[in-house]
Formats: sequence, structure tokens, C-alpha cells
Amino acid sequence: MITATDLEVRAGVRTLLTAPGSALRVQAGDRIGLVGRNGAGKTTTLRILAGEGEPYAGTITRSGEMGYLPQDPREGHLDMSAKNRVLSARGLDEIMNSMEKAQIAMAEAVDDDDLTKAINRFGQLEDRFSSLGGYQAEAEAARICNNLGLPDRVLDQELNTLSGGQRRRVELARILFASSDGSGGKSGTTLLLDEPTNHLDADSIVWLRAFLMGHDGGLIIISHDVDLLNDVVNRVWFLDAVRGEADIYNMTWKKYLDARATDEQRRRRERANAEKKAGALRIQAAKMGAKATKAVASQNMLKRADRMIENLDAERVSDKVARIKFPSPAPCGKTPLMAKGLTKVYGSLEIFTGVDLAIDKGSRVVILGLNGAGKTTLLRILAGAQQSDGGTIEPGRGLKIGYFAQEHDTIDDSTSVWENIRHAAPDAGEQDLRGLLGAFMFTGPQLEQPAGTLSGGEKTRLALAGLVSSAANVLLLDEPTNNLDPVSREQVLEALRSYEGAVVLVTHDAGAAEALNPERVILLPDGTEDHWSEEYLELIQLA
Repeated sequence: MITATDLEVRAGVRTLLTAPGSALRVQAGDRIGLVGRNGAGKTTTLRILAGEGEPYAGTITRSGEMGYLPQDPREGHLDMSAKNRVLSARGLDEIMNSMEKAQIAMAEAVDDDDLTKAINRFGQLEDRFSSLGGYQAEAEAARICNNLGLPDRVLDQELNTLSGGQRRRVELARILFASSDGSGGKSGTTLLLDEPTNHLDADSIVWLRAFLMGHDGGLIIISHDVDLLNDVVNRVWFLDAVRGEADIYNMTWKKYLDARATDEQRRRRERANAEKKAGALRIQAAKMGAKATKAVASQNMLKRADRMIENLDAERVSDKVARIKFPSPAPCGKTPLMAKGLTKVYGSLEIFTGVDLAIDKGSRVVILGLNGAGKTTLLRILAGAQQSDGGTIEPGRGLKIGYFAQEHDTIDDSTSVWENIRHAAPDAGEQDLRGLLGAFMFTGPQLEQPAGTLSGGEKTRLALAGLVSSAANVLLLDEPTNNLDPVSREQVLEALRSYEGAVVLVTHDAGAAEALNPERVILLPDGTEDHWSEEYLELIQLA
């Protein structure tokens, strides 16, 4: 259970949320959808509720177990296996490692005393392992991983050999494994999940939806997957970015949407009626004000008209959206980017080999493949952010690359919004950059806000602002619509539709591929090239 009392959340000097009293409370059985526009403070609030950050004011009390999935999870030691990372949620990985050492000690014992000690040690560890679920827990962890699109072969790999999407699913599996006792019993764990469907295929999302619907503990979820919210959520916290307040709705997602629409209609109707009456009062006051004997009555009428408007519920201000438009790309040759025989391996694991591609001026290319096929790795190699183990990259005349990383690797969390955009466009004028940031909804004190405190959607906007400032002629885009609300997502897609340069896209968003209107597709891990067809949209959702 979590209770926030007199909570105030800030990002830099900007107040994101003020919630007096203890209205923000999570109890067993609560499945709360935390919603609001990008930048309203959802991610920051969730991080604070999870204990990963401190509120500006107020107190938070927590009881029971918690599982927190941030947008950009930190996986700890990347040299451990995916299976051990999941099992570590219950401390089973350390016991298993100790059991392996005890087995080695038994095999290497030089006398009876050493053998007896090793056998006793192994027996104690095995008893403890069994008491915690042991071998059944291993099977349960594997089942959860498999349902999230992580097959057994991936579980034996070290985390540093996995793609960003695979590592994120390992973290989600770890949290769900910790919250499940495997016996069908009730779990009191409170789950705090920030965009849990990122990088999941359609089947995994269906499974996750069923898991969350059956979860007995508390749940707070941030998601732009409206189907997931509709099926899972029974309460809604709406963060109003304009008022800096939270509206609490004790109802399902569909009823919340209906209530919001009804509330908006009521506000508009009451405002129209009040403005009509206030207008009549002002006209009458103007007529009376011309006569000195009725000046006081005229002033009273004007005050009454003002009060009629002031006493109305605040009219909701339409959410601002970033004005995203890529500029004309820098001049370049016919084929600004070419690669031959690109190969990437991790130890004995071959990710892809012998990939050839030629990115012509203004071309549209989608890279497809199942999770772990190397899509992100290939983009990082093309962007110069990672080295290949074989093959060459041949830049053409005038090549200027703009790279959008799915995990916002191009953003320096330790520096401010302003320093990040200045680094992205060192030759641009200050006024031009301020205007650019303003178009992407960064103004005033926000320019000095540390980038590490931005939400996922805000980081996406900042990274896109950097791309716009670059005048690149080849854009390498890795999941550019992740973490975006529907309005911001459509702005990004519209910018893609009108961009005149070349684009190489990796996405799980079929709508992003449709907006790009691609000509070709590269299929990994084989590197096969094909003409684009509508049949590939289904593969995008499966991948």
C-alpha cells in the first residue's frame, strides 16, 4: 500500500503536481491508470511513489512489497545471465551460484573431511533453495519470460548480449516473477509500471493484460495503450498539466472517458450561459453608467458580471503540442550511405552477418526482425555509436546523419535541456535554438532543467529537437513514437510524412511504418532486402 500526503512534485522550478491531503492512495485491488499529456509529471510522480526520488514537499508511506519498472531500467551487472537476473528477484540466483560452487567442491574434494563439508554445504543450500520454491520457481520464471517473448536460449545469454528491448522485458519479467508466488495464491505486491508494453509483441501484450487483470495487489500503470487501460484499470488519476493538480476518478477507463466528455460539455454549457448573462449585465451597466445618479448601481452590475465568470469551474485548456517539422535536408549525393558485409557477434553468439544496404537520397527503409535480431545494433553501427565486427560503412558525398536512439542514448542526463540542444547544434544561433526549443514546448526555467529529470515523452521531444536542428539528410530512427501521447505521436508521424531526406526506421508501431510509406524493407538477421508490401505491417506487430 502507498499513501501520499500533501504531495508536491517539481521538476526544477516548475511545479508539476500539488495534491493536498491523502487523495493519492493505492490499496490492494486498486488498478490505477496514471494519465496526462507528455510532461505533466507522470513518470516523475511514479518514480517518487516508488521511492526512487524525493518529493518537493509532503510525505509518502509504503507498506508491503513493491515492484517498479521505470521507462529506462538500469539492469545492474550486465555480465550476469538473463535467467539469473529474473531469479534474483527472490534471491535465488545467489543460492544457485553457491550450489554450483558446492558441487565443484564435492568433485574436487581431496579427502573425506572436505567431501563431507561440501556435501553438508550443498544440502543446506538445496534445502533453502527448495523452501523458496526452488526448481518450481525456475520453471515459473521461464514461463513468465516465454510469455514476454524471451525464449530459453535468451535466458542463458548475458544481459550485455541482449538488445535494449530484450533487457527491458527481462526487467519486466523480474518484477512480475517477484510479485507471483506461482501457486495461484494472492499477492500483496504493489506494481508501478511505466510504459510496460514498450518492446512487447501483440501476443505478449495480451498475456500481460491478463496477468494484470488477475493481480491482487495494487497497481499504478502509465501507458498509451488504450486497450490495455480499458481492460485493466478500475481507477484513474489524471494529472492536469495546466493546473498542476490530480483529478481522481474511481471508475474504469471507459467510464472515465465518458465522465471527462460529460464534464467538458457541462463546463462549456455553463460558461456559455454565464457569459451570455454577464454580457447582458455589462450592456445594462454601460447604459446606467452614463447617468451620474446610477454610477454606483452600474459598478455593482459590472462586479456581479465578473463574479459570474470567476465562479465557474476552470475551463480546461487544450493540451499544447510540439510543432515538429524537419527542415530541408543538407545537399548530398545520390547514395549518401552504403554498408557492405556488416557483421556483429557477442562471444560465440552471432547477431547478424554479411548485411549489405544502400540508402539512396530521399529513400524510405524499414528494418524488420524479431526481438533480438539486431535491429537496434544495426542502427547504432550505421550511426557510428557502435563498432561492427566485420564489414565496412561507406559514407557518400555530403552525408549528414541524424540518429534517434530508443533509449535516448544521445541525451546527456547530467546536463540541462539547453546544454543538450547546444551540443546537438553548436553552430546555430542562440535565438534560433530558443525558438526551436519553444516549438518543442521547452521554455523559460525548463531550459535549465536537468535532462535526467525529464519524462520519456519529454526526452523524445528533446531528441527530436536535436534532429531538427541538425538538417540531416539521413535519419536513423529507433522507436521514435515510444512514450508519446496520441497527439504528440501524430505530430511525429506528420513530420515523417513530409520529410524530404532518407529515413531508416525501426519500430513496433505499424502506424509509424504506414506514415513513412516505405519503399524497401531489410529483414534481419539475414539482411534480406525486399520491396515493401502491406503484409509486412503484420510482421511489425509480431516483432
